[in-house]
This record gives sequence, structure tokens and C-alpha cells, in this order.
Amino acid sequence: MKDLTLGILAHVDAGKTTLSEALLFTAGAIKHAGRVDHGDAFLDTDQIEKDRGITIYSKEARFTLGSLNIQLIDTPGHADFTAETERVLGILDCAVLVISASDGIQTHTRSLWKLLEKYSVPVFIFINKTDQPGYDSSAVMEELRSEFGTSCVSFTDRNSSEWEENTAVCDDGMLARYLDTGDISDDDVRAAIRIRKIFPVSAGSALRMTGISEFAETLSLYAEPPHYPDEFGA
Repeated sequence: MKDLTLGILAHVDAGKTTLSEALLFTAGAIKHAGRVDHGDAFLDTDQIEKDRGITIYSKEARFTLGSLNIQLIDTPGHADFTAETERVLGILDCAVLVISASDGIQTHTRSLWKLLEKYSVPVFIFINKTDQPGYDSSAVMEELRSEFGTSCVSFTDRNSSEWEENTAVCDDGMLARYLDTGDISDDDVRAAIRIRKIFPVSAGSALRMTGISEFAETLSLYAEPPHYPDEFGA
């Protein structure tokens, strides 16, 4: 088993804590997925968080996905508590950036993206609240690729030729091997995500528990802890 420290970040009300609850429930770590608006979220334990319906303090939980022992850190989404969020970024192996399907990329989303870039954290993107009326997956992907670059690649259909092409062009070495063999290896994809050349995009509704199993599978397959040398160093 490998140990992975995974942070979840988002603009306030994007559904970050709800996604955390859904992942914990899917992995069997909790028996009931709580809700922020019901005041029974597993990760929002402080009374002021229950009263206000927002995350104020970073919280930690543990669960297992495949061969990964994951330490999940749920961070505050409100811009007023950015310092609380930033102080955990230095320990993350990778992060999930949650974006509301209805609101799209907001001001604080851009701030979080810049912070993740500053700390060189690999990023998985989850488009939440896709159950809301008017959701247009193509429009959301267009916005992501326009704002954050063409390295944002939809991972909802990894068997399509479009996915292979969009993934391969993110890295010159992977593109060369794809042109030679017509195939993309999981090892190549994991390595590219690790060095921030690919940002996988998944979508679903954490509240409705749709797309969560698929997102958990993507994390299990492609989230990779850093490789440390055998010799101790500090």
C-alpha cells in the first residue's frame, strides 16, 4: 500500500465538503454521507461550522482506494480563510479542485489555482453539481481549457480516441510513444499528472452520488505519491 496526502479545495459553495463526504462513503470509511446544510457532515465538526454551513478549519480523514492509503484534507472554501487553506498546501501529494457546474470558474477558484501552481501540487479537477438544470459539459470544458490551459483533459471516457489524442499531446515523450504504438500507458499518464502536465477532469453530483465511483476509480488509478530516495534526507 502507498500513502497519499490528498487535499480538496474549492470556491465556497462548490460542494467541496459534500464531495469529501461522498468519497469517504464510497470508500466505506463512513456509514452515512453527511450534508453541510443538515449540520451532520463528518468533516465539519466545529459548532460554528455547523451554524454557518461553511468549512472554517482544515480537517483530516483517512480512507483506502485500491492500493492507496489516503489522508484526505478538507480545506475552507471561503476566501476569508485562505491562510488556513494555504498552510496545508506544502504537505499535499496532490489536490482535487472542485468547481460548481452552474457557477463555473470563480474569482477564488483562480486564486486557488495560482496557489496550487506556486506549491507545484498535481491537480485533479471535479466538476460538481452536474444535476442542476442547464449543465453543458462542452461549455465547462471549454472554459477550463481557456482559463487553465489545454492540459485540462476530460477523463469521463478514457476509451475514446479523443481522450487518447488530448492526453498524448500534453507531453512530448508520451506523444512520440503514442504515435509509434497507438497506445497510452497508465504509467505515462501518472507521470504526466505528477509533474503537472495533465490535469484530469471528472464530473458528477456529490449530493446525488453520481460520478463519484468513477472519480474514485480515476484517483485510485492515476494519483501517485512522490518517489522518495532510500536514504533519509531533510
